[in-house]
Amino acid sequence: MRPSSPVPLPAPIQELVELLIDMPGACAVALGGSRADGSVDAHSDWDLAVYYRGALDTARLSARGTVHPPGSWGRIMNGGAWLLLDGTKVDVLFRDLDVVEHWCERAEAGHFEVDALLGYLAGCPTYSLRAELALARVLRGALPERGSYPDELAVAAPPRWRFCCAFSLEHARMRAERGDVVGAMGQAAKAAIERAHAVLAEKRTWVLNEKRILERAGLAGLHALFSEAPRRGELVGWSSTVRAALGVD
Repeated sequence: MRPSSPVPLPAPIQELVELLIDMPGACAVALGGSRADGSVDAHSDWDLAVYYRGALDTARLSARGTVHPPGSWGRIMNGGAWLLLDGTKVDVLFRDLDVVEHWCERAEAGHFEVDALLGYLAGCPTYSLRAELALARVLRGALPERGSYPDELAVAAPPRWRFCCAFSLEHARMRAERGDVVGAMGQAAKAAIERAHAVLAEKRTWVLNEKRILERAGLAGLHALFSEAPRRGELVGWSSTVRAALGVD
């Protein structure tokens, strides 16, 4: 088990951490997101994950704002709350340790699924729970130890994401031939994210979400292709340009 370690926190965040770890069922509270992986910027909020087993009693948190109970956001995102503490945005996320450990074990074996979630273009891979555990900084309690990026996942994930990328590009082409600007651009954008997933999996780089994923994968140049919507008569050529930029034959 990975025990908690001292992390300097602003007083309102520290107070919230104490409230979270005291919720019945809670096993650990961890700092996640950009503040955990070192990519924090001026727009970063605070991401706090509550790991629990069995049932989690969130009554104490309800006094701080609207709480979406465990399970209300799906099997991966689970549930949580968006709070504002003294002008500071805080995202509280609930993580069922039994679910986390299941998908961690699947990731170790090179298996994963992709869930359609609001706010995601290409979907959320189930190994994101493994990524969160690997990058989290435990504030209170203890979490299971996990090693580096699994060898089996590094082998299995890239070809699957490349297949998804090619599939999405084919649909982008078909939409382009029909003059469907929104459909063609949407499928092409999805392909770009899928290609980024493939690149990062090959590099054994954990992905928490789609924020800055193109930049992290060295694909930032793709933004220029999406800066202006092509006219209907230009769609087919535009989709071919995106395909070439993504290195898909």
